[in-house]
Amino acid sequence: MSFSIVIPARFASTRLPGKPLLDIAGKPMIQRVYEQACKSRAERIVIATDDDRIASVVRAFGAEVSMTSSSHESGTDRLQEVVTQLSFSPDHIVVNVQGDEPLIPPAVINQVAAVLSEHAEAAIATLVEPINDVETIFDPNAVKVTMTAQGRALYFSRAPIPWSRDHFSDKAPSLPTDVVFYRHIGIYAYKTEFLHRFVQWSPSRLEVTEKLEQLRALEQGMTIIADAACEYIPAGIDTEKDLNAVRALF
Repeated sequence: MSFSIVIPARFASTRLPGKPLLDIAGKPMIQRVYEQACKSRAERIVIATDDDRIASVVRAFGAEVSMTSSSHESGTDRLQEVVTQLSFSPDHIVVNVQGDEPLIPPAVINQVAAVLSEHAEAAIATLVEPINDVETIFDPNAVKVTMTAQGRALYFSRAPIPWSRDHFSDKAPSLPTDVVFYRHIGIYAYKTEFLHRFVQWSPSRLEVTEKLEQLRALEQGMTIIADAACEYIPAGIDTEKDLNAVRALF
């Protein structure tokens, strides 16, 4: 199995401006992410950015940079520009590793690429983890997913799915013991050919409603395979609190 990694890195973060360049124990965050990616089995790792400051730092620690447009509305659009620049073959697998996950386990990068490689019918592979508390089920920032017995994603939502009528209708809802709920983890593997198709589709009605880009693919009839992550994936860095917690770990 052959695959590449693309790490999008934007300077303009509303909560943490310049996030990719923030220091974590003597190295910029984007370098920490890159070093984790280097431990995977990827044959090529590219950092995609629209900012010269990030590009300069990335080149300084020896990584490959792809300069992309600053007008992209989504990370998927940025990925598509990169695979076009690099002339990846239609069936080549590309894993999108977020630039704010300095603790991402290399094993899950390998896993999501392998899952897509093993499912010829799928355009996308992604990972999930069980939800073990009722608070997460009702948290709109935690994206839930339902799947077939074979792992094909049926739907993604910010709402609790599936809806457990007998447990969630009470004033103090409890966690059912006979249902497994899954939280979606935002790591994706794509086939290059799918990326070229995706950017030609307009945002779908479900995507706009839920603010979940993967619903555009489902509404177009694409197959998304969702597999249980082989390792725990620590949360990415979105806030100053997150940053300080990761700094403390290092």
